Amino acid sequence: MECIELMIVVAIIGILAAIAIPAYQDYTVRAKISEAILAGSACRTTVSEVYQSTSSLPAANDWGCEVGSSASQASKYVQTVTTDATGIITVTTPSKANSGLPDAAASKKIVMTPLTSSGQPAVAGTPIGSWKCGPAATDGMPKKYLPGTCQAA
Repeated sequence: MECIELMIVVAIIGILAAIAIPAYQDYTVRAKISEAILAGSACRTTVSEVYQSTSSLPAANDWGCEVGSSASQASKYVQTVTTDATGIITVTTPSKANSGLPDAAASKKIVMTPLTSSGQPAVAGTPIGSWKCGPAATDGMPKKYLPGTCQAA
């Protein structure tokens, strides 16, 4: 009887491990991607200030908060933080070789879009009411790696 009980316990532990290990791996990737979102958040402050203080917006990548380049990573989990002419922020993660991120999260993009308080795209001279954060349309970060606050489509 003791041998059967031991086999049952080992089987239960095996099943739990098969479920827990992949969930833990996703959790650790999500923590790394949070660094990328934090890098973009620094740029959100700059974009918000410009929207409130001026009637004309800077050109793409001229907002003063962009970091990194295709040749030089901004940090271990951030390749670049770029902006377009409307203040949309794009955070790109580095390649797997340069970051240790899994293939599904390497060289992917997260987009942060400034919105008015009514949820429409922001226009110069008006305050930013909120931000929409989510995966880019092309090469977007899988939602399972994004925190709950950054899963907008």
